[in-house]
Amino acid sequence: MMIARRHLLLALIATAALAAGAVAAAAGGWWTPWASRYIQGVDVSHHQGAIDWPSLAADNVAFAYIKATEGADHVDTRFEYNWREAKAAGLYRGAYHFFTLCQPGARQASNFIAVVPRVEGALPPALDLEHMGPCREGPTMTNVIAEARIFMDRLEAHYGVRPIIYTTREFHDAHLRELQGERFWIRSIATPPNFRQNDWIIWQHHNRGHRRGISGPVDLNAFRGDAAALAMFASSARPPT
Repeated sequence: MMIARRHLLLALIATAALAAGAVAAAAGGWWTPWASRYIQGVDVSHHQGAIDWPSLAADNVAFAYIKATEGADHVDTRFEYNWREAKAAGLYRGAYHFFTLCQPGARQASNFIAVVPRVEGALPPALDLEHMGPCREGPTMTNVIAEARIFMDRLEAHYGVRPIIYTTREFHDAHLRELQGERFWIRSIATPPNFRQNDWIIWQHHNRGHRRGISGPVDLNAFRGDAAALAMFASSARPPT
């Protein structure tokens, strides 16, 4: 009996140590245990500054979503460089738009289309829906789903592929509960998404991760599929003409 209790105690100590190590690794920005079985990627913007893309690509990163535009007129200052260098480093790359509740979806779509080229092998565009308002000038839009669909329809017509939606739990519950038939990129830090569980294709699992080639923190993402699925995901857009 005493031996059995001792073995049980040792097992509990080992389990606790492993759990503590996992928590420490996640907090340190290197690893999220539940996401480790998926293909890893990042999302970046001018906030990451100058990125050493070859070093980043060599640090267990297979894809990158790159901020292109925001609202109706803002262009990310590092988009062109990041877009070019991500491809040169051999990464799958996609562009995302930060949607505001202050400008019509059609105007925001025009901004994105003017900036992001239609190229073969790009990941589907991503619509970042997290801005809760309020607007500094003018009213906040009242029908977010309708305006988001206008944006997505415009991009789908241009790029030949339906955009995916990035969102948070807060924004989703406030504006997107009734939206059906779309693919999602879900922010759920450290733990697997507990909403849109059948609809998510990318999971943002860390918001202060660390990867070689980036001097500060970066968002880490997991793709829900294997390498073949990621390649298919990146080839779904209409080829340029």
